[in-house]
Amino acid sequence: MVKKNNLSLICIMILSIVAMAIVDAYIQPGYFIKSMVKIFLFLTVPITYSLRKNKLSLAQLFKIRSGKDFLKSLMLALGIYMGIMASYFILRNFIDLNNIQSILSSNLNISKRNFIYVALYISFINSLLEEFFFRGFIFLNLNESMARWKAYGISAFAFSIYHVAILSNWFNPMLFVVALIGLFVGGIIFNWLNEKTNNIYNSWLVHMFANFAINTVGLMMYNII
Repeated sequence: MVKKNNLSLICIMILSIVAMAIVDAYIQPGYFIKSMVKIFLFLTVPITYSLRKNKLSLAQLFKIRSGKDFLKSLMLALGIYMGIMASYFILRNFIDLNNIQSILSSNLNISKRNFIYVALYISFINSLLEEFFFRGFIFLNLNESMARWKAYGISAFAFSIYHVAILSNWFNPMLFVVALIGLFVGGIIFNWLNEKTNNIYNSWLVHMFANFAINTVGLMMYNII
């Protein structure tokens, strides 16, 4: 039964990632429709499965267990923000912001006019969806029923691969590989943050601040700041 449940979780994970890759790379419906599809795949499907299998406690995922751990995560989140911003200023000559802006416009209908709204959604809602799916639904469930290193690896690998279709045209090949490695390492860190407290608040906070940094670059790209 345990192996069957693990296989079901992994199948849901793979199918959801493949579906989002098709939406991102081929259908390209615009950001609003893409977000609705993502909410269905990363929130509705896991909740439906969990209710049927009694595999996930929503109250547990959103329960703050330690103010000290939360403070540590906040300090890490601030460090991540500063680290990403420092990396951008070091590598900005290798990043074609005009190309990224063109991709966002043609693929997702994102422009200077609506970027602030998209940035707010990415920072608060999108980060929560990804943490709920990759950490709350996948990692915390797998970590209870298989070897720890396998649960860590599967969740972190899935998190990085999920971003391939999103980032594939943004950077040159070297920076693209660096970004994927960074996402994998980030996934490992997010898992570690959540393992002790058995909730998703800590990783969500760090993820949110990472998105704050990326969106800060976006605000500069659009000359908003």
